[in-house]
Amino acid sequence: MRAVIQRVSRSSVKVNGHTLGQTALGLLILLGIEDMDDRTDVEWLAKKIVGLRIFSDEDEKMNLNIEAVEGELLVISQF
Repeated sequence: MRAVIQRVSRSSVKVNGHTLGQTALGLLILLGIEDMDDRTDVEWLAKKIVGLRIFSDEDEKMNLNIEAVEGELLVISQF
């Protein structure tokens, strides 16, 4: 399992001109999963992503996670 994570002010995914998903402030995640990955792997990665302190606090220090900023997630499958 691999994930590329980008902090975004907004994001969207379009296919043939149609928007399939979009977010405001949050994380854009390109996620690759293989047959050997199981529920334990998924739970570990989800917990790790939610815990990342990559959003700025009032002192402009990267100290807040996605929950603290009430952000959104856009997950795009990569295979």
